[in-house]
Amino acid sequence: MVKRFDMTRSAVLIFNPVAGQNDPEQDLAQIRKILEPDIDLEILLTTPEVDAGILAGEALARGVETVIVSGGDGTISAAAAALVGTNIPLGVISRGTANAFAAALGIPNTIQGACETILGGVTQTIDAAYCNGKPMVLLAGVGFEAETVEKADREAKNRFGMLAYILAGVQQLREFERFEAEIETESKIITVTAAAVTVANIAPPTSILAQGPAGLVVDDGLLDVTVVAPINLAGAIAASYHLLQSALAGNASERDDIGYLRTRKVKISAQPPQKVVLDGELIGNTPIEVECVPGGLTLIVPLVEEAPPSEKLSGLSGLKIESKAPLESEEV
Repeated sequence: MVKRFDMTRSAVLIFNPVAGQNDPEQDLAQIRKILEPDIDLEILLTTPEVDAGILAGEALARGVETVIVSGGDGTISAAAAALVGTNIPLGVISRGTANAFAAALGIPNTIQGACETILGGVTQTIDAAYCNGKPMVLLAGVGFEAETVEKADREAKNRFGMLAYILAGVQQLREFERFEAEIETESKIITVTAAAVTVANIAPPTSILAQGPAGLVVDDGLLDVTVVAPINLAGAIAASYHLLQSALAGNASERDDIGYLRTRKVKISAQPPQKVVLDGELIGNTPIEVECVPGGLTLIVPLVEEAPPSEKLSGLSGLKIESKAPLESEEV
């Protein structure tokens, strides 16, 4: 559900000073310059000991009406997780490496654009989920994706940005391994030899291992499960490329080694046990249980006003259109 957002006069800004590759002091100064003329900001900085989830929870206990978070996907997801089920609007200013959260919801990934969205956007209610009792906003990845995230360490992301994930993915492909997965939903139990299983609530097209279905619906009350099951390295490369192409085109995957399904809850086990990444952070190994929370999160998103079509003539009976030469300017 989307509705006009009436901005409160005050809000908490949770800011991660180590996110991204820019100067954090300059980033914070830019955010304050844009927002503070209209909003009384209480600024809270994350630390290694106190993350965005803790800060958001404390703000809720004080009765905050709006939370704004600025950082990478891990910071944003932690703050969002604290707001699940509260109806408190969340504004997002992405400053990370991947910025998958903002990309999936059409939120600008520049500070200027994100702040303008907060000042003039609308609220949208979307689904959330719980994975092994932990709130999940984006996705949980088993196998290949978790290994890739582990290899793309903080130093590499600081040096190479998004390229760090690509390099880590190439490295992981060289170590291609499959595992026996059991996927249990409310209606069936599936066993398969896979390289990756992804359970997605929200995911942009660049999160290719979540892109089996034709499109992820953020408010359908269901999780999207994608199974990538190539038999060799060449198949893994081909499947990854196919998923990227089909996601960008908005089409469902048609390869035999890619499967997908939608379900309200799912349990995934693996032999041997596999690493699990939850919203960009490693949380341990399988098994995992994921359950959707319909309408669990309220976000501030851009106001998209569709321009009315300026012309529609095709289909008219006896239609003939001739182009006229441009008028020459008159001499004076």
